Amino acid sequence: MKENPSVMDTSEARFDVHQIRKDFPVLFQEVYGKPLVYFDNAATTQKPKIVIDALNNYYSSYNANIHRGVHFLSQKASQAYDDVREKVRHFIHAGSEREIVFVSGTTQGINLVASSYGRKNFGPGDEVLISTMEHHSNIVPWQLICEERGATLKVIPINDEGEIILEEYKKLLNERTKFVSLVHTSNSLGTINPVKEMIQLAHKYKVPVLIDAAQAVLHEEINVQDLDCDFLCFSAHKMLGPTGTGVLYGKMTLLERMPPYQGGGEMISSVSFAKTTFNEVPYKFEAGTPNIADVIAFGAAIDYLSALDRNSIAAYEQKLLSYAISELKDIDGLRFIGTAKNKTSLVSFVIDGINALDVGMYLDTQGIAVRTGHHCTEPVMDRMKVSGTIRASFAFYNTRTEIDKLKEGLVKAIRLLKK
Repeated sequence: MKENPSVMDTSEARFDVHQIRKDFPVLFQEVYGKPLVYFDNAATTQKPKIVIDALNNYYSSYNANIHRGVHFLSQKASQAYDDVREKVRHFIHAGSEREIVFVSGTTQGINLVASSYGRKNFGPGDEVLISTMEHHSNIVPWQLICEERGATLKVIPINDEGEIILEEYKKLLNERTKFVSLVHTSNSLGTINPVKEMIQLAHKYKVPVLIDAAQAVLHEEINVQDLDCDFLCFSAHKMLGPTGTGVLYGKMTLLERMPPYQGGGEMISSVSFAKTTFNEVPYKFEAGTPNIADVIAFGAAIDYLSALDRNSIAAYEQKLLSYAISELKDIDGLRFIGTAKNKTSLVSFVIDGINALDVGMYLDTQGIAVRTGHHCTEPVMDRMKVSGTIRASFAFYNTRTEIDKLKEGLVKAIRLLKK
């Protein structure tokens, strides 16, 4: 099945992928003499020209430090930077700009909460819950703080399809539970977790919940007030923005009670050798000169996404997922890893008797970029009894024709590597 408008549903007909692709300069190049097929979107997404231009414009037109200078460039940069906080607030439907903390990405956001909230509130005998499918960045920070504070890390199991077992989660929740940290959407399996229900279950025990939304923000609308999550983290580079910046959302009541994560300029009200008083939220958590240029470009990514029909994007990506599954499932020896009923636009698979890395390297010679390995989710691979997978992750600028090329490349790889 090729890209024939006659077989597209109404939402796809409204979404012109070929017009969209023109906004992404990197897509129009050849790799080893072959047109680039970029299927590593779960690692990082490509950037539309509006984001690249915003970054260049800052450095070429009004590069200056912010919040400290009275001169024109500093005032212009400060305003552009501050505007992004409101854009983020609106994008995730937070109640206040002050609930938006700029961080370097999802990893720093989780570490901030673990180090600040965890250090103040965890103690011997307390329990922290995470799931089997977490990214390493939502495992290691909790291991570190639990070890430091004498708390215990408990793990919610998953089934063979790669879905959280809710009954087991319910059994783990008790009066000793002090925190739950969950991935919204698995980067290695594609599973979309029932996070709203899981938040509600935790709140029955008055337990706060952090949601790692790094893989979710591009593919679906996030409403933190509807979810009622206590914290939520995501990275700009997973949603068309630049690397090195991201967001920690936190409920104001929690952020105000948390101690600073780092010390330095901007996060203070006054400093003397006798005593330091700290700035208000969110600045209390934003020490030092921030990543000004990338935050401003992040704002351009939000503008770009917000101007699109998000429902049409979601429908189109689900069509890509369905097409990929239908086309790849008949390849000899191919076995999908992660077959949850509710999945994002990602397929993860192994091929019997062939090393995933070898497949990935061959596909690269065909211009096809996929990810191979454990995807920073070693416990998931252990649970699924594989050393790693081949992962093809799709964004709304990908096409069915590219999936056809992936299938063709996989068939050739199997023929070559099984000799």
